[in-house]
Amino acid sequence: MSAFQPECESTELRARVDSFVRTEVIPAEAALDAGGADRAVALRGLRDSARGAGLWALPLPAELGGGGLTFQQYAALAESEGASDHGPAALGSAPLLDVLMLGRYGGARVREEYLGGLVSGELRSCYAMTEPDVPGSAPLLTRTRAEPRPDGGWSVTGRKWFTSGADGADLVTVMARTGGTAGDREGLTLFAVPTGSPGFRVVRELPVFGASGQYEIALDRVLVPADHVLGRGDDALAIAGERLALGRTLRCLRWLGQAQRAFELMCERAATRDGSHGPLAGNQLVQQHVFDALLALRTTRPLVHEAVALIAAGQDARTEVGLAKVAAARMLQQVADSAIQVYGAAGLGPDTALPSLFRGGRAARILDGPDELHITSVARRVLRDHGWAPGSPIRG
Repeated sequence: MSAFQPECESTELRARVDSFVRTEVIPAEAALDAGGADRAVALRGLRDSARGAGLWALPLPAELGGGGLTFQQYAALAESEGASDHGPAALGSAPLLDVLMLGRYGGARVREEYLGGLVSGELRSCYAMTEPDVPGSAPLLTRTRAEPRPDGGWSVTGRKWFTSGADGADLVTVMARTGGTAGDREGLTLFAVPTGSPGFRVVRELPVFGASGQYEIALDRVLVPADHVLGRGDDALAIAGERLALGRTLRCLRWLGQAQRAFELMCERAATRDGSHGPLAGNQLVQQHVFDALLALRTTRPLVHEAVALIAAGQDARTEVGLAKVAAARMLQQVADSAIQVYGAAGLGPDTALPSLFRGGRAARILDGPDELHITSVARRVLRDHGWAPGSPIRG
């Protein structure tokens, strides 16, 4: 870990989270990755252990049974928790985005029926915005439609994909068009849709480089009560933007933890593995991998925590989140790739977490907005601040 550390009221709490992930979660990854009954049993045991250790749902509201940490306090722990993809689920922080969104914008009925169960782990939720035939970076082109019903409710029809955790979820938040045409900023609404509703189904799993967790879903005239609309009904883009900024930053924190894990594996391999001319650590090309990986980690971490600080302060963090997201995704892919190179053939097989970490790094550059989207958005914002007007005439 670098000398740079975000503020945290309890270094001891951070150490406890780190120890739990390393000694409890990581050894259970094979069972958790297997899915099915093996995953359910392993996850249940980890959650019971997390509750017993006082580490359950640390960033979720205390009045709902969570730990009540602020976002900035949780950010100091999220890197350690995220060293394993299964860390957030095992420690109960996985529903953080949905709990915050439903708590702020859900109606009384939605809050009463779902928030407590999400925090306790008895219920699961997911978020569906991306569609098969529409670029995920263009929500204005959403084709899923919601038609008003005489009783004040809505009938929702459409398809979504790359919906994380849809299989087994009890509630899915769906973005649908309630008015206007494709491309209009107005007429987009978020609905809290119970997955037990007639017409809702999980179409198929969408493995990402062989890993499970993403799904395609379909809604065929699913009836949604009027009190399951989030916000005012016409502010879906604002709610989604708030969620995306927070979600991307959380992912960055977890990617830091995964990259740190890959870095430690690489260094341990270099220090203990002998090549034809002695320890790998004595090879300058191996030293180059170590240096470049450490540089990527140390330069990315402050970018991520700058975004955290701005979000926590309620300030505009679009530029900082864009910078952090691109930097952290690239960093994870780079560090995992270097670690695999140092490991050689062993880094490609099932005996280390490196294939999983590399897969996550590559997917990170597309999920939650591809690199190109963030690069363009940040650059255009900065240039506008310097007087550039898109479409301005060429100066002679």
